[in-house]
Amino acid sequence: MKKILITGALGQIGTELISALCERYGKENVIASDIRPKKETDEIDDCQSLSLDVTNPKELAEVVQKYGISTIYHLAALLSAVAEAKPQIAWNVNMNGLYNILEVAREFHCAVFTPSSIGAFGLSTPPDRTPQDTIQRPNTMYGVTKVAGELLCDYYFKRFGVDTRGIRYPGLISYKTLPGGGTTDYAVEIFYEAIRSRKHTCFLKEGTYLDMMYMPDAIHAAIQLMEANPERLKHRNAFNVTAMSIAPEIISAEIRKYIPDFEMNYNIDPIRQAIADSWPNSIDDSAARDEWGWKPTFNLPEMTADMIEKLSKKLNVNIH
Repeated sequence: MKKILITGALGQIGTELISALCERYGKENVIASDIRPKKETDEIDDCQSLSLDVTNPKELAEVVQKYGISTIYHLAALLSAVAEAKPQIAWNVNMNGLYNILEVAREFHCAVFTPSSIGAFGLSTPPDRTPQDTIQRPNTMYGVTKVAGELLCDYYFKRFGVDTRGIRYPGLISYKTLPGGGTTDYAVEIFYEAIRSRKHTCFLKEGTYLDMMYMPDAIHAAIQLMEANPERLKHRNAFNVTAMSIAPEIISAEIRKYIPDFEMNYNIDPIRQAIADSWPNSIDDSAARDEWGWKPTFNLPEMTADMIEKLSKKLNVNIH
């Protein structure tokens, strides 16, 4: 049975990926790692966990060798808004961390999953139905590291035969973890505040359309891609994937079907609005559908119903 290492496991994706991988491959075969210690509030399965700094190549190599790792889900990174506030740290974590992962994968023959993002696009990218192969000229440090990471993964596959695979995630919505500094985190905050206080002040303006995906679909996509037949993968790294293109007021209207008195206000954050404006309104994920059978399960109404049910229970709030 393959041994799997997850880096950045206590982040938004990792928290739910752990459960899915443990269920699929067994808890004894999954190692969850993060630079910060696990807290009691972290909703993760009781699998093996350890502290790991991906910018320390010696420490990383020791973990991979000790546990006989064959697959790495590399999630450790600074997200868009945080990366823009701390660009030097973002380069070190996002790029040097990825380089160390790829070097260890080359040495120990590991497969690597690395998430990219719609942040890899920029103002010169076609904004509607953004193609799989298109102009990528981001104007944020986060975007720069994502484009460079895509190219680096391609290089390690072509030059060294490392089995690298990746997805360009849209905004991800989850009830399990709090927002972690991403521009699309407004979509998560809306649900939390709608249930807690029945009002929310959004930092993006009305009409800001961005692609979104419910976390169960994001987790399924990662595992599905890593299990896909490599002979079918023409692109291999950084597949466009999406489930819905929505704006803040669209989510608000859907929430009001369950919480009619929910109030939505706006206080625009110029930094995060500028980041959002540089990203596509919608993307074309036909390459992922054609090459490995990608198809989302949740649309906006289905996601909203599930988010409100699960989050109400988590927060112990009766919305009725």
